[in-house]
Amino acid sequence: MLTKRIIPCLDIKNGRTVKGVNFVDLKDAGDPVELAKKYAETGADELVFLDISATEERRKTLLDLVWKVAETINIPFTVGGGISSVEDVEMLLKNGADKVSINSSAVKNPQLINDLALAFGSQCVVVAIDAKQIDGIWKVHLVGGKVPTEINLFDWAKEVEIRGAGEILFTSMDNDGTKNGFANEALAKLSEIVNIPIIASGGAGNREHFVDAFIDGKADAALAASVFHFQEIEIPELKQFLKRHNIVVRI
Repeated sequence: MLTKRIIPCLDIKNGRTVKGVNFVDLKDAGDPVELAKKYAETGADELVFLDISATEERRKTLLDLVWKVAETINIPFTVGGGISSVEDVEMLLKNGADKVSINSSAVKNPQLINDLALAFGSQCVVVAIDAKQIDGIWKVHLVGGKVPTEINLFDWAKEVEIRGAGEILFTSMDNDGTKNGFANEALAKLSEIVNIPIIASGGAGNREHFVDAFIDGKADAALAASVFHFQEIEIPELKQFLKRHNIVVRI
């Protein structure tokens, strides 16, 4: 059985880590460099850094902050926000990113997935998908969840795999920040229809939710923010808990 991964997420706005509920009501959660250092030292498997206002503000990701975080950690580091070209990714990789996460830009220009996979390898390309249920159907949303589309989550997931994405980071907007658990039915369906790893995001509130995401949702990794930022769950204890539930993790 493959090792399951625990991934803290740093949502960045104006150089600070923030966290909200259902993508709104953002609250300050601390200094991203300090948080990154703590997570790397306490057993996080990877770190995701999302400059959540870069696309909306039509600017590039904060390269200096990416560099500072990358200098501090020794675990795989994924960066997203405002990425729209091969050149953007080259700059991020030069500044210490190991992988990039694309979302709105991939929907607007699906060829970007192909281009990045060709230039840097599929292992470098994470396609993030933010979706919520509209009349019972999972629909993809863009620009930090602010712009709805008619694109079906599962159709888009299949397409990004075909185009060369190495992983999918699926965030349920309905579950985000609620601490009521991950969207496990949707996760399980995603895991059935694609053959690339699925990262679960949105809804972690307790240790059992991670167990459910791995067992019921069949996720390959689970990402969370506020429960880690505000010390509601500590990663070493979470991993011991998962191990007791026969989930293979790196201790």
